[in-house]
Amino acid sequence: MTDFSKALFGGRATRRRFLGGLGAAALTPIAATLGAPSIARAQGAPFKLGVLLPFSGGLELFAEQGMQGIQMAVDEYNADGGVLGRQIEIVQADDKTDPRTAVERATQLIRRDQVNAIVGPVTSANRDAIKSTIERGETPLLYATDYEGGVCSPWIACYSAVPAHFVEPLIPFLLEAKGAKNIYLFGADYTWPQKMNAAIRAKIEASGAKVAGEEYTPFGTKDFAPTLRKIEESGADFIILTLPGADGVTFVKQMASSGLKDKIGISFLGFNENYLPGFSGSEAEGIIAPLPFMQTLDRPEAKEFVAKQLAKYGEKARVTYYADSHYNLTRFYLNAVKKAGTDDKKAIMEALPGQTLMSGNGEVTLRAEDRHVDLNILIASVKDGGLSMEKYIGKVNAPNQCSL
Repeated sequence: MTDFSKALFGGRATRRRFLGGLGAAALTPIAATLGAPSIARAQGAPFKLGVLLPFSGGLELFAEQGMQGIQMAVDEYNADGGVLGRQIEIVQADDKTDPRTAVERATQLIRRDQVNAIVGPVTSANRDAIKSTIERGETPLLYATDYEGGVCSPWIACYSAVPAHFVEPLIPFLLEAKGAKNIYLFGADYTWPQKMNAAIRAKIEASGAKVAGEEYTPFGTKDFAPTLRKIEESGADFIILTLPGADGVTFVKQMASSGLKDKIGISFLGFNENYLPGFSGSEAEGIIAPLPFMQTLDRPEAKEFVAKQLAKYGEKARVTYYADSHYNLTRFYLNAVKKAGTDDKKAIMEALPGQTLMSGNGEVTLRAEDRHVDLNILIASVKDGGLSMEKYIGKVNAPNQCSL
């Protein structure tokens, strides 16, 4: 995903500033680290949790949201005595939304910093790039970003909305509640939009509607006039946008200024409250988004989570489903450490599945069969500059990601 604008974040736009990355450091030999038995730590030594997020390079806001959720969970557990009689220490690393950098930083976290687990990254490209490093190093990876599905590894747990969570409820809603019949699919040119749109196309066509067109654009596109002309000529009555961050904001702004937004509806996947400052006036009005959580959700657990984050971070709070997902997956992991009663990484991963906890939107269980979660979903739209409930869907059970 990308940032909203250079004015907000700086750097080039990708699905990828407030903290710098780790500096270069000499690495210990592989034989002494990766694949080695768990190292016993002295009583009272910190329990290290690595965080690998894009703290620079264009996706800083997503890193901020995730980091706030992680930090909030860690602070709560530390206030309650930590785990295994030790305080939890966060070790941060900046992947810059670059796969090569992600591999370097993951290797440093495992070899040099000897973290017990890593939370992150954001992009699918970076997650896939570090998968072999994680597995060779036998170090848990806690992934809490919505993605295209299909990740299956004994060393990876995902608190993620996969295609079924968004596509299954969204398409019937657009067709039945909004009267969509001819839908244009437009996204960034990488794995998540392409695989999401494959699921979207199948659902649209099975429902008797039509796909008016399907197009992908490189990151950093500034002029969407050619695409807007194609969309208008296609006869589409709705667009499903898988163009996250700054590029998505730019597209919607240009669509609004062209007058096309008054004629064609927009559903924006991955949209949340932190996009809204990137728009002015009525530019974002009417955007529809499927979500696992939103700030204004009228449920006791949602209000509790929002109040907790606002109390901790004040005006800097980034209260979104990214903060909620990172908060909850960190809690799942730390609960597993307590349950295992050891810092042995394999034992902790074995203790991780099967837990249920209260999220910002209902109870969530980490499934044993694929180490993914089923989420409670809602559909929201932008009204008067804020997100408002359109329909509460409830629990959406996604397929086993290890059998795809």
